[in-house]
Amino acid sequence: MPRDFRGIGARRPQLQSNGRNSILHYEKKKTSLKPPLITFRLQSSSLTLGRHQNVPPQAAPRRTNRSPPAPNPALRPIRHSLSAPPGTGSGTRLSVHLPRPDPKYAETIFAVPRTASGKSISANERKAGRVPSIVFEQEDGQHGGNKRLISVRTNQIRKLVGHLGRSFFLSRLFDLEVRSDFDSEDDIVERVRVLPRMIHLHSATDAPLNVTFIRAPSHALLKVDIPLVFRGDDVSPGLKKGAYLNTIKRTVKFLCPADVIPPYIDVDLSELDVGQKILMGDLKVHPTLKLIQSKDEPVCKITGARVSEQKKTK
Repeated sequence: MPRDFRGIGARRPQLQSNGRNSILHYEKKKTSLKPPLITFRLQSSSLTLGRHQNVPPQAAPRRTNRSPPAPNPALRPIRHSLSAPPGTGSGTRLSVHLPRPDPKYAETIFAVPRTASGKSISANERKAGRVPSIVFEQEDGQHGGNKRLISVRTNQIRKLVGHLGRSFFLSRLFDLEVRSDFDSEDDIVERVRVLPRMIHLHSATDAPLNVTFIRAPSHALLKVDIPLVFRGDDVSPGLKKGAYLNTIKRTVKFLCPADVIPPYIDVDLSELDVGQKILMGDLKVHPTLKLIQSKDEPVCKITGARVSEQKKTK
């Protein structure tokens, strides 16, 4: 008789005779483990899914009518008439509701004269924290002369370009004061109003490499690439339908009197629908400004629409 097997859930084995061999059969006791029954009692019929029973539902946040952010003050039009240039009479008004340069960014650029030019001299100027520059004489907007070699401070030019932007920097008049030394306030060689004509920036660091200025007296006519500022895109019918704005021109070249150079030109998109465009002749500028490019060249266009809108039109 074999020993008793006292495993869990096993009975005493029973010997059954089947010829010569004896087979032990084990009958295992069936066991079933059921999880304990957990009963939940709802205390309130207003209980919502995903929240604890004892935590009351939170109130919805209040909606506040927030006004849209104010535009950049450098691009905000000033509602004043432009001052008349000398010689036009005190009672003559040039324009109304046209943008004027913001006096906040009016700054005098300080410079020192240079005696020579060249690649090695320009490299030494940049290492010393100065930018090699040139001032030209501008008579009728086409020919230059009376060249003066100067050097300006790198930090000052970099700050102006960073605050205004490259296009706005090249369309703004500045007072240039050439001194024998940057620290000598009494020894002034020349003080003149200038317009930045060209600036070269480093491709990696955006550091100014050289700057070209043009003298801008009151009687001068200057060719200026005036930047465009697009407004009204939030209420444009075409953009609300799902179309997009195709910007073709960022600047437009005008021949301007030195006293009537606008800092930018407003382009109104509030009435443009899909397929419509604005030409250079449609820009609202001062009448003394002469467009150098063709009037039929487009500035921007509302292009494309949603697929659902295209199916509806078909």
